[in-house]
Amino acid sequence: MDNKPKILILDDETDWLEMCREVLGQLPSKPEIRTASTGAHAVAQLDGEPFRLLICDLKMPRIDGLQVLAIVRRRFPDLRTVVLTGLEDEEFRSRAYALGVDLFWLKSDMQQNMKMFLDCLESLLGRDLAGGFRGIQNKSLMDIIQMECLSRNSTLLRLTRGPLVAKIWIQDGELIDAEVQGAHGEEAFKKVLYWKSGTFENLPAEPDHPRAIQQSVNALLLESAQSMDEAGDQQTEIIEKNAHRKTVWRISLLAREGAEFVVAVPPEGEPEAWGTQSTEQLSKWAQKSMEMVRQLGERLEAGPLSHIAIASSERNVLLLTRENKIFVVGWPLDKTDVLEKTKKLVASWDS
Repeated sequence: MDNKPKILILDDETDWLEMCREVLGQLPSKPEIRTASTGAHAVAQLDGEPFRLLICDLKMPRIDGLQVLAIVRRRFPDLRTVVLTGLEDEEFRSRAYALGVDLFWLKSDMQQNMKMFLDCLESLLGRDLAGGFRGIQNKSLMDIIQMECLSRNSTLLRLTRGPLVAKIWIQDGELIDAEVQGAHGEEAFKKVLYWKSGTFENLPAEPDHPRAIQQSVNALLLESAQSMDEAGDQQTEIIEKNAHRKTVWRISLLAREGAEFVVAVPPEGEPEAWGTQSTEQLSKWAQKSMEMVRQLGERLEAGPLSHIAIASSERNVLLLTRENKIFVVGWPLDKTDVLEKTKKLVASWDS
């Protein structure tokens, strides 16, 4: 019996449908992908067989995307839905979420952040819905926040958990405010950190939003870790606290040493990245580079490989191995002694 999930893509642009079919073919779950160029055709396919996910454009002739979503909400309540559109209009975003869509993506953002988009879809296909934040696979809320801060992004994170809605404002990588259930600032931020699951979305930044949080995000995460240490001793809580402490430690280590990003590539399994969204590209590049230089060293009888140092006009990047992991560490150009700093950071990474 074929248990592959089915995805239906609805868009009136034939070239776009073919491009999406090719892109979604990269998903780890290897879903069966169908397409529809009209709303009526899409609804007919949904009536005919079960689908796990609908990806829907908004601007289409006759029956537009919002009308299709309204039909889907009534007739197929368990169907996951994603809006993928070129319409940069907050009114459409609000109306789509009011119809119960799981995610709202702009086509331009999808093309620029392909890996994150695919992670979002894989999560919605049902792999990790028991925990974590729906919308990006295998990421906790703390992962999401540290990624935005270390990347020096500006955004408004909107988080939902059942009937609860929270907002977190980040400006140029600085945490400036949060709100949930009538609470604001640091109090709200600490409350939200205890959420273990939900859905999130990135909304446009609000640069004029007043700052209500003065402490650094690292300080607040450390305080949260201490609070979690004092709360309960059940086994599941212990596991979560250990993961939380490791997250806090790594964020603090990055900030203290002044590195831009770290990617840890194990010999098997998924790489971990902190401070960059280019995890897959950096991982593959690091593996190829280390193997190529190792082979060259053997031919030249140059001895064991110590490290690789690369300088560009934007940053310095060092590659070295520890306990069978390859570490890729990026440094600002104004940092000195980056080899020693890299060795120190890597030695402390899993402590």
